[in-house]
Amino acid sequence: MSIQRRPPLAVVAIATATVAFLAVPLVGLLAKVSWSSLWGDLTSPVATAALGLSLVCSLWTVVISLAFGVPLAWVLARFDFPGRSLVRALATLPMVLPPVVGGVALLLAFGRNGILGRPLFDVFGVQLTFSTAGAVMAETFVAMPFLIITVEAALRTVDPRFEEAAATLGAGRWKVFRRVTLPTIAPSLVAGSALTWARALGEFGATVTFAGNIQGRTQTLPLAVYVALEGNEQVAIALSLALLAVSLVILVSLRGWWLGAIRS
Repeated sequence: MSIQRRPPLAVVAIATATVAFLAVPLVGLLAKVSWSSLWGDLTSPVATAALGLSLVCSLWTVVISLAFGVPLAWVLARFDFPGRSLVRALATLPMVLPPVVGGVALLLAFGRNGILGRPLFDVFGVQLTFSTAGAVMAETFVAMPFLIITVEAALRTVDPRFEEAAATLGAGRWKVFRRVTLPTIAPSLVAGSALTWARALGEFGATVTFAGNIQGRTQTLPLAVYVALEGNEQVAIALSLALLAVSLVILVSLRGWWLGAIRS
């Protein structure tokens, strides 16, 4: 057992300054809340529509990311193929790409005049821009990489001998993944889903660029906060507080999963 020593005062001072830097903006937000009108601001039609749409879009983002991101993470972690580094770079690029640039890229690809958007509209009558589906697509584009890198890292730590033992006992590839691999990476899978959900919930740039800012259709909570700042600061503060509270509750409730993912 390692001996816990008192940290140097300089380190404590820097750590305290870091915590203050992160906490003071939140304190400033709480200090400006009009508690007497908070419930009315949160239950206004604009607020409820934005909050509901944000939850729907972010949850759909998690579902889509799990369906498509986990297989990609598995391929990247378990198979060596030409161009794997390039595929990994493309899968993680949205994490460092400015969201507005991502929105422009989506617009040029899936907009009415995009390389894929035009045939989608001409042949099937599908228009993704200025739609709820477009908002989900924008959030998925920027949030899915968080799930991919988390799950890939977890898959790399799984001891392949357990999977090989299950295979020698007659289990098929899907059964091995479902009964052995998936339970092993469960903490990382939950942690990656939480990261994806949180990133999607707070997405702004790609959404407003690709899907627009239409109340009840594409105006998610961050977009509603931005619009409210121009006309009603108290509504913007109330919506910001709601976004903060939802995110905090989810992160605190998943604390055990986070620790399990870190230890794995």
